[in-house]
Amino acid sequence: MKNQIPNLLTLSRIIVIPALVASFYISGSVGNWIGFALFAFAGVTDFFDGYLARSMNVVSPLGRFLDPIADKLLVAAALMMMVAFERISGLAVLPAVIIMCREIMVSGLREHLAELKVPLPVTVLAKWKTTAQILAIGFLLVGDASPDMIPSILIGDILLWIAGLVTVQTGYIYLRTGLKHLD
Repeated sequence: MKNQIPNLLTLSRIIVIPALVASFYISGSVGNWIGFALFAFAGVTDFFDGYLARSMNVVSPLGRFLDPIADKLLVAAALMMMVAFERISGLAVLPAVIIMCREIMVSGLREHLAELKVPLPVTVLAKWKTTAQILAIGFLLVGDASPDMIPSILIGDILLWIAGLVTVQTGYIYLRTGLKHLD
């Protein structure tokens, strides 16, 4: 059973997506805070699934496969719902589109390179991108439900733009690296 705990944590991130989507249909600030809490819970599971898998020496092919998918599904669902409910609007939609396009491109590139047995490891810059992206989504999920002294929407928009810019850079790095192995 202990070797299943990391995979169950990963699966919980996928299972939380419908609840996150449903939180957008709860009116008032309660929905914002529920969405934030669900997203924060998913973020904690993301940390612990990898930590536990490595520390208990139970890294599995299923976990290696599901972990990045769970992350991308969660981020994509959050971004799409925030655009649909105009929590991300105007020019701030651009970094959201950039983030989603880059994730699809890198996933496809990784899949192709895996067939060639060529690894495409995560870069330190990509980890910074993920951090900015997760913080941006968190602030934007809270949105106007935050206390007046915390400009959550402004902070979220700035972090989303930072994540978008770093996303372009990391996408270019991955593409440049991957293209060397494509015929």
